[in-house]
Amino acid sequence: TVKGGTNAIIEYFGEGAKNLSATGKATICNMGAEVGATTSLFAYDESMARYLKATGREQIAKMANKLSDYLEADKEVIDNPEKYYDRIIEINLSELEPYINGPFTPDAAHPISEFGRIVKENGYPQTMEVGLIGSCTNSSYQDLSRAASVARQASKKHLKAKAEFRINPGSEQVRYTAERDGLISDFESIGGIVMTNACGPCIGQWKRHTDDNQRANSIVTSFNRNFAKRADGNPNTHAFVASPEIVTALTIAGNLCFNPLTDTLINENGESVKLDMPEGEELPVKGFDVKDPGYIAPDKGLSSSDIIIDPNSKRLQKLSPFAPFNPLNFERMPLLIKTSGKCTTDHISMAGPWLRFRGHLENISDNLLMGAVNAFNGKTNEVFNQLTNEYDTVSGTAKSYKMHGISSIVVAEENYGEGSSREHAALEPRFLGVKAVLCKSFARIHETNLKKQGMLALTFVNKDDYNKIKEKDILSVKGLESFAPDKNLTIEIIHPDGSLESFEASHTYNNLQIEWFKAGSALNYLANKK
Repeated sequence: TVKGGTNAIIEYFGEGAKNLSATGKATICNMGAEVGATTSLFAYDESMARYLKATGREQIAKMANKLSDYLEADKEVIDNPEKYYDRIIEINLSELEPYINGPFTPDAAHPISEFGRIVKENGYPQTMEVGLIGSCTNSSYQDLSRAASVARQASKKHLKAKAEFRINPGSEQVRYTAERDGLISDFESIGGIVMTNACGPCIGQWKRHTDDNQRANSIVTSFNRNFAKRADGNPNTHAFVASPEIVTALTIAGNLCFNPLTDTLINENGESVKLDMPEGEELPVKGFDVKDPGYIAPDKGLSSSDIIIDPNSKRLQKLSPFAPFNPLNFERMPLLIKTSGKCTTDHISMAGPWLRFRGHLENISDNLLMGAVNAFNGKTNEVFNQLTNEYDTVSGTAKSYKMHGISSIVVAEENYGEGSSREHAALEPRFLGVKAVLCKSFARIHETNLKKQGMLALTFVNKDDYNKIKEKDILSVKGLESFAPDKNLTIEIIHPDGSLESFEASHTYNNLQIEWFKAGSALNYLANKK
């Protein structure tokens, strides 16, 4: 970790960004005189080696170490970065401060010194009602140890958490080790409650205590998502994202406008006290430990056994392979929905209570795109069914088309599929007969998930073509008989008055992904290869 000094983070922009991971040319150059070292962004990191060794993966660390020379930036790039990069960004680490993001999107970011003003100017509920740390993000031993150091000193200074405090360790190993080392008791000393090592509140899996769901309220989490309704299903909950230590400090204060870097609190004795800077251990001094990791190795003898599922089960359903590519399925597809604005995986496949059906694709598909905003009426879960000439739910309309052997298509705006990497957001439309998603841009992981399920993921070459698509249009994808990498396809629109329009759509499929598409899914392709 470089402390102080001016660093130039040199990174690709424009066309170069497409090859960033492949070339490994992006570097971090430590320009401060007191630092003097130059490090590749992709260089083998000693702290990662320590972590791998501490978690029983020393062999992986040794293998990575053998490749370290290949991951360093070329010497000529380090010596003359301006010749190889479009832009150089200099960051003075001594001037950085904690940030808080939100509400409703991780894109709204504010340094903590300005956040109190932002809260007041925008009328966000100033009282913080719940602080949540952990889940899969910001829940390592180091994260918990830094947050626990804030709780520990607060207890010594006679402070209690004024907001509810919930902690989700990242794994049973982290939880057990944290308990052994006293971190759990540090959280409990100020009123914290440790929850199961699982997604928990991050996906709405918790019992939220509130007196009125219609009342605007604020919570702060260290989770990686803060979209509307995600944490507790309540559109009135303003969810903000911060580091575990900032979440802990704000939970103690119970006030969004509290700045732990400068402000004081009144303790139980009526004294004014200030929180000290958090401290934490990169790795547990005594090493990791766990008594029951929870993993049971599969029985190799079960590979040829039949799986028996109760046909009346509402939570489990056997999956059937998707049908392979048929060009006729991409002709004359009615528009299922044209979404407006942000359409995340939470909009596509809501979490919370719906997750009880995650093993039953037919049942969980009832939530398909129910959170997406229809561009034509501004409503959610209400789209025009071209068979009935009436409005219905998105899933109801998709089922109607599927029942009549009709494929459908989804049209969306930027960054479609942003958020969690949940596969159900790709499985559900595939199951209900949606054959293609056409948008201005995709979130990377969701685009890959669509490809894996045999879906056609397309983007507008000209983003203004989004405006050409009307509510009652019929769309066809032309050119799939010669589907190939870097070769655009054509979208043909038939408007209700019979007029025709067409435009180009691009894709990012490589040869292997095209084989997935033709087979009907990546699983089909792998099964056929055996």
